[in-house]
Amino acid sequence: MERRKYLFKGRVQGVGFRFRCFSIANELKLTGFVKNEYDGSVSMEVQGKGMIIERMIEKLYQQPFIEIEQIHYHLLSIKENEKSFEIRY
Repeated sequence: MERRKYLFKGRVQGVGFRFRCFSIANELKLTGFVKNEYDGSVSMEVQGKGMIIERMIEKLYQQPFIEIEQIHYHLLSIKENEKSFEIRY
């Protein structure tokens, strides 16, 4: 189990990116959140098994209209009581 904080840059706002993150995370039973940043990027904290998180990222790259040009992540501490994935505004 791990928790990662991602930062996505590219065409990731105004193309359904957060909704796709939400849908894929729920499908894969991951927890965390995703939100738009003021600079046009999107940040996401996601928690689950590392290989499942990698599957989520692979699925994001396959989505229509979304163009991820840069992706960065680092590990965070696990949030033990987190139960769901949400879109934050």
